[in-house]
Amino acid sequence: MTGRVISPVMIELSLMDARRIALLACGLAGPRPARAGPAALAALYDRLAMTQIDSVNVLARAHLMPAFSRLGDYDVARLDRMQTGPKRALFEYWGHEASLIRADLQPALRWRMARAREGRGIYAGLARFGRERKDFVEATLAEVARRGPLSAGELGAGAKGEGGWWGWSEAKIALEWLFWAGLVTTRSRRGFERIYDLTDRALPEAAALPTPDEPEAQRILLRAAARALGIATAGDLRAYWRIGPEDARARIPELVEAGDLVPARVEGWAQPAYLARGAEPPKRRPRAAALVSPFDPLLWERDRAERLFGFRYRIEIYVPAHKREHGYYVLPFVMGERIAARLDLKADRAAGRLVVAAAHLEPGAPPAETVERLALELERLCGWLGLSGVDVAPAGNLADALRLRIAPAAMALTTELG
Repeated sequence: MTGRVISPVMIELSLMDARRIALLACGLAGPRPARAGPAALAALYDRLAMTQIDSVNVLARAHLMPAFSRLGDYDVARLDRMQTGPKRALFEYWGHEASLIRADLQPALRWRMARAREGRGIYAGLARFGRERKDFVEATLAEVARRGPLSAGELGAGAKGEGGWWGWSEAKIALEWLFWAGLVTTRSRRGFERIYDLTDRALPEAAALPTPDEPEAQRILLRAAARALGIATAGDLRAYWRIGPEDARARIPELVEAGDLVPARVEGWAQPAYLARGAEPPKRRPRAAALVSPFDPLLWERDRAERLFGFRYRIEIYVPAHKREHGYYVLPFVMGERIAARLDLKADRAAGRLVVAAAHLEPGAPPAETVERLALELERLCGWLGLSGVDVAPAGNLADALRLRIAPAAMALTTELG
């Protein structure tokens, strides 16, 4: 440990040490493995515990990107099999947000499912539906048991709801309540549409595992968060799984007492921090170069990203186009121990092109090295997505240099093919 011990139970860390610990913990410190096979994917989820699911598909689905950022050109079908195969390693539930989670952690989330059945910790409208339409919810569960796996459309015969449910059918609302309650889960997806089944039927091995009590389940989740983050405040730890402040206040001192968390003070941080058991800053400078999605665990807590990297990030998907500062779907570029750039990216699947709608260099990042390593990363991303090349629009202070670096390679390829 390179940090200085300032009391028997407190470690003092420089900001650089904290960055290196965080990047190592989340798998963004070293070079990618030579082979991104099943073992590498399993190790990724052992490290992160979950990845976020989101419907935005302007580049690639959110849960697919963390593996590319860390492993490179991997086979997406392998990840699909991990969540749909007969011995499923992953399942869907509410973790950070809607998430793809390690199946062995399912028992540690049953307290959340039990609270949902009581109408706690879920949307008010969904809780009300569960109370007022209890018979309908029970009938929906019985129908899934009899006919499943089923989509909401197959179950609901298209009867549309009104108001704040965005036109959801009553069957869809009932299925969402059952999903929160842990009684059904996603068996597979058709496109992005969930196909539901009974949890016991879809996850027989996980369902057979014993249920820890609430305090132990929360400790399990917080230990997993600490492993994925490396260094974090109490707020960072609880936000990883959306654990409430009251629960976190009770659990974190218990984890400190057990030695799972080591109190730390990080240079420049106003709040106390906690170091995961066994976490140490790498002796070598991180060598990774990776584009990370807006939904990557590294960026879940925007305040933490700002504390670690001096990087202020706000997703601008819902901002009117004329008010966007960096673009619609912006991916930070991690290079070494800094965030060196941010790119607004789009997969133009009809044209077969990866479009860089804007490219911005971060203050203090080395322009030449950033352009060179970023161009290589864009080429890897382009190949993984099955696109034929990269187009750079003239927006952002890095765009011209990036276009000049990429254009000669594209021209050479055109000449060779011609």
